[in-house]
Amino acid sequence: MTIQTSLQLFTIKDQLDADLEGALAAVAARGFTAVEPYDFVRRAEPLAQALSAAGLKAPSGHAFLASPSFVNPDGSGTDRSVPSPAEVFDAAKVLGMTTVIDPYTEPARWKTVAQIEETARLLNEAAEIGAGAGMRVGYHNHAHELEAVFDGVTGLEVLAGALDERVVLEVDLYWVARGGVDPVALLERLGDRVIAVHAKDGTLDPALLDAYPPADQVPAGEGAVPLAAAIAAASALELAIVEFDHYDGDLLDAVERSRAHLDQIVAR
Repeated sequence: MTIQTSLQLFTIKDQLDADLEGALAAVAARGFTAVEPYDFVRRAEPLAQALSAAGLKAPSGHAFLASPSFVNPDGSGTDRSVPSPAEVFDAAKVLGMTTVIDPYTEPARWKTVAQIEETARLLNEAAEIGAGAGMRVGYHNHAHELEAVFDGVTGLEVLAGALDERVVLEVDLYWVARGGVDPVALLERLGDRVIAVHAKDGTLDPALLDAYPPADQVPAGEGAVPLAAAIAAASALELAIVEFDHYDGDLLDAVERSRAHLDQIVAR
C-alpha cells in the first residue's frame, strides 16, 4: 500500500486564522498534496473551497468523538460543548474525508481500566454511526495514554484491546517517545490497528520535557524519535503526517523539510 504524506493543520493554526486560502496555498507550494484538518465542523464549506483551490485533499481529520466538551491541547478540560458525531461526519463528507480521528481525551480519564473501557465504548458507538456515513473512526494519542500503565500494559494498548475492529489508531510517535515508550516496539504490538502516524520529531531533551507547548520539536529526521524504523514497523500504514505543536524557527521551512524527509522514508 502506498503511504501518503500529509500535514496536520494544527501546525499552522495561526496562519489559517489569519488567511485560510493563503495558508493552504502556502502548504501546497511546499509540496504537500494532503492535509489533516482540525476543528473543521464550524468551517467545513469555506475549508472545502480553500482546499480545492489549493489542490489539496483531506483524507483524515481531527474531531472530538468521545468527549462531551472541548479539551485543550494541554489536556485541560472546558465547558464548551462539541458537535455530535453525526454533525462531525456530515462535515467530514463535505471535506471528502474517509477517516475522522478523535485527537485525545483528558488525562483524568486514564486512571483506571474502567475509564479506558468507557472511552472505547464511546468510540465504538461513534464508529457505528460513522459506518452509516461511510466514515472510519480512529483515536490519536498524546503522552498520557502511554504513561498510564496497567499490569505492564500501556493505556493505549488497553484501549486498543477494547475497541471495535473498525476503530483504527493514529499513533503520535513524538508523544509515544516522550511518554517513555519505544515507538517501534509499540507499533509492532499494535499491528494492523495503526493506519496513520504523526511522524514528528524532537530532541527529547529531559530539561525541556515538562513544557507545553513542547520546546524541543525539530523537523522530521533531525531529532531523537526513530521515525524511519517506526514507519517500517507499521504494517498497515496509510498516512505519515507532519505536525508541530510548536516551533520557534521558520515554520513553513520546517514542514517542507519534514515532508521531504518523510517522502524519502515512505518511498523505500
